[in-house]
Amino acid sequence: MLLATNDWWQILTRLGAATIAGIAIGLDREWRGHDAGIRTHALVALSSAAIMLSSLLLYEAARSEEVNPDPLRAVQGLAQAIGFLVAGLIFVRQASVKNMTTAANLWMAAALGIACGAGQFKLAAVAAGITLVLLVLFPFVERLIPEKKDED
Repeated sequence: MLLATNDWWQILTRLGAATIAGIAIGLDREWRGHDAGIRTHALVALSSAAIMLSSLLLYEAARSEEVNPDPLRAVQGLAQAIGFLVAGLIFVRQASVKNMTTAANLWMAAALGIACGAGQFKLAAVAAGITLVLLVLFPFVERLIPEKKDED
C-alpha cells in the first residue's frame, strides 16, 4: 500500500505500529534478562519500517513512464542486514547454542517493521500475535517435553 509524501498521519501510524510491535515482542527478551530487549526490538522494527517507508516514498517520487524503480529491493537489503546482525548474536559453546531465540526475535522485529512500513497492518498484527504466543506460551509447553539425553 503506497502513500502520499505529505500524509503525516499514515507515516506516524506506520512507524508507531512498528515500534509498538517491536516493544511487544521485545518484552519477552527483556523479562528474561537478554541484552537485546525492548529498546533493541523497538529500534529494529522502527528502523525497518522507516527504510520501507522511505523506499515507498522514493518509488512514488521517482516513478514515471521511463523509470519504474523497485521498492522490494529495500526488503532484500533489510533481510541481508538483519541476517548479519542476528548472526552476530548466535554463538556455540561446547554442545549448546546460545541466543537463537533472541536472534529469531530480532529477525521478526524487522519483518514486523517491514510489514508496518508497507501498511500491511493485518499481516503485522497476525504475525505479532503468533510471535507472542510462541514466546509466552511455548516455554510452558517445552517444560513438558522430556530432555534429550546424549547417547554416545
